[in-house]
Amino acid sequence: MTATSLPPNSAPRVRVRSNRLVLYTVLVSLTGLFIGPFGWLVLNGLKTSAELAASPVHWLPTDFQWQNFADAFNLIDFLGYARNSLIIALIYATLVTLSSAWVGFGFARLDAPGKKTLFGILIGSMMLPQMITLLPTYLIFAKLGMVDTYWPWVFWGLAAAPYLVFLFRQFFAGLPRELEEAAIVDGCGYGTIFWRIFLPQSWPVLSASFVIAFTWSWGDYIAPQLLLSTDKSTLAVAVMTTYVTSAGTPVANLQAAASVMYVVPILLIFLIAQRGFVAGMSTTGLK
Repeated sequence: MTATSLPPNSAPRVRVRSNRLVLYTVLVSLTGLFIGPFGWLVLNGLKTSAELAASPVHWLPTDFQWQNFADAFNLIDFLGYARNSLIIALIYATLVTLSSAWVGFGFARLDAPGKKTLFGILIGSMMLPQMITLLPTYLIFAKLGMVDTYWPWVFWGLAAAPYLVFLFRQFFAGLPRELEEAAIVDGCGYGTIFWRIFLPQSWPVLSASFVIAFTWSWGDYIAPQLLLSTDKSTLAVAVMTTYVTSAGTPVANLQAAASVMYVVPILLIFLIAQRGFVAGMSTTGLK
């Protein structure tokens, strides 16, 4: 072997390293793309109002205004609105996860006439924009006297969510048929089979569904704005409507600071539950 020749296995190693370099470059670029808006939001929360209105754009604040976060927290009942958001999100996420699991179990393991048609209608309902059902939903809850209460989120949770039903249906369809056959031989009904066998097996999808549903409710602005009074409203509504001047002009730097504090709980929940979330999304539908 000459001095300039390569070892027999060097070419595959070089190829693997180059592929890894390309992959890491793409991942770092995507990470920067996703983190960029949040970083820009943090920077806006640290600027003065004059810097936000300046032209050309001030990319970095001249003097970091940490006081903006304290002002955003103290100018409104931040903890009170956060408590309202947390109550609504926990109620909805818990109920919709369990109800979606039950419906997904029925679609996956039970046989009935028209099951495929019903499942197709359910999946098709995901294409309906929220704005189409907004007015009828409000009229129904107004007739039932549920406006300015948290009951709408209870009923929405009990009604299941099409996307979460799809996740559970795909997961339950991949479990062995022998599990329920053995339980039926032992005298168990389908309710017992669901609660004692299938539901404990589905913890990855349960955690993923809970995080998704919690995020939906925590980030919802339209429904709380429409159905709740100011005292019972959520943090999303408060952030968008209360940081204004006497003339009604939004105070952008305080809104940005409040938005950062509003997003942090969701980030923490995802970081805590990310293993189960990723496992649930990756194992759904696998045999």
